[in-house]
Amino acid sequence: MNSITTKHSFKFILLVILQVTLFNHINFLGYINPYVYILFVIFYPTNNSRVVFMVTSFFLGLAVDLFSDSGGIHAAAAVTIAYLRPGFLKSAFGTLYEHNHVKFDNTDFGAKFIYTTLLTLIHHFVLFTLEIFSATRILHILQKTLFSSSFTILMLLLISVIFSRKTQ
Repeated sequence: MNSITTKHSFKFILLVILQVTLFNHINFLGYINPYVYILFVIFYPTNNSRVVFMVTSFFLGLAVDLFSDSGGIHAAAAVTIAYLRPGFLKSAFGTLYEHNHVKFDNTDFGAKFIYTTLLTLIHHFVLFTLEIFSATRILHILQKTLFSSSFTILMLLLISVIFSRKTQ
């Protein structure tokens, strides 16, 4: 196994462990939960195989589902943002993405914020739509999406700022 695969495997395992042991137990005001495991999907390198990325995203969501007893909703939400990710990369980073030169540690904070926000909102909307699964409770779905997304985005940006290696 090469060092890049080992590094991604470690991130995968660490994020699943943190999600199921720590972040799943944060239940602020009864319905606000951070889902930081999506950090793996959001900041996965752009030059790797798309098929491997989609399968890895599925297994990431499935691992969280298995430990959370949530019936596949995390897997569905993770695969959804993994599938939609190239379009959001292109719109947020433009020519950097087209030439496969997106390095998340060296990108502009504004582009990273927009990209992270959009994928997090989509992930949470899919997640809560599948969890609640009722058209009559759309306001509740939107409320949970908005508040949990805000908390998750804050956590994701904090983690990415703390652990980024900015090169000058």
